Amino acid sequence: MATDAYVNQLFGLDGLNAVVIGGTGVLGGGFADTLAAAGAHVFVVGRSEERGEQAVKRIEAAGGSAEFYAADSTKQEDLEGLVQLLKDRGQELHILINGAGTNSATPFLEIDDEEWERIMNINLRGVRLSCQVFGKFMLDSKTNGSIINIASLSGITALSRVYTYSASKAAVINLTQNLAREWATQGVRVNAMSPGFFPAEQNRKVLTPDRVADIMKHTPANRFGDPDELAGALLLLASPKAGSFITGANIVVDGGFTAMTI
Repeated sequence: MATDAYVNQLFGLDGLNAVVIGGTGVLGGGFADTLAAAGAHVFVVGRSEERGEQAVKRIEAAGGSAEFYAADSTKQEDLEGLVQLLKDRGQELHILINGAGTNSATPFLEIDDEEWERIMNINLRGVRLSCQVFGKFMLDSKTNGSIINIASLSGITALSRVYTYSASKAAVINLTQNLAREWATQGVRVNAMSPGFFPAEQNRKVLTPDRVADIMKHTPANRFGDPDELAGALLLLASPKAGSFITGANIVVDGGFTAMTI
């Protein structure tokens, strides 16, 4: 078998539908690009119509297939609206990426209820709602689906200055493992991916010069990650062929950060 044909057999997503929650962001936009390039029809989901349409145009210009769907991931009725759209079209959902997120650099003793609830609402409640709404759709339609929850290395190791964010991502990893256990025999795989330091909207505010210097000292690769470098792990987890026996995993893509000690 030719190399290209073999790779496409393993990682190709032709004919599959994918929903990317947070697809209007930097990393989420990269996820949408990757899935579309592999052949999936991508629903770019977010709150900004302008950024969503830009993402769709970018994907289409590259030869992919996508459409924007306006939704707030913390509102169940918004998510159910997309499920209804798919049902009305007689379509299934095969891949779900939960990539919406927010952060804050507030010192621990200054974190108040408003900030805690705001971050937890987007980073954890939104993932829970999305897994409930879209997971039920996958289970009911008996789709061999893949759910990929975007966590963070801060969910598996202590990082200063991002207390609420870290707690929310640790919870996402645990939720992922629990859902993987529950749905493994029903055809729905649930995994997490934990990026290291990839500059994006939610973390730029904490990337001060001294912070960057500390990160570089602790990252064997000695640089930030590029969104394109998440593509391989994403396709592995999304693919019904290459990733068919992977569930409950947390794939870390961090340039060696979590391997570093002294």
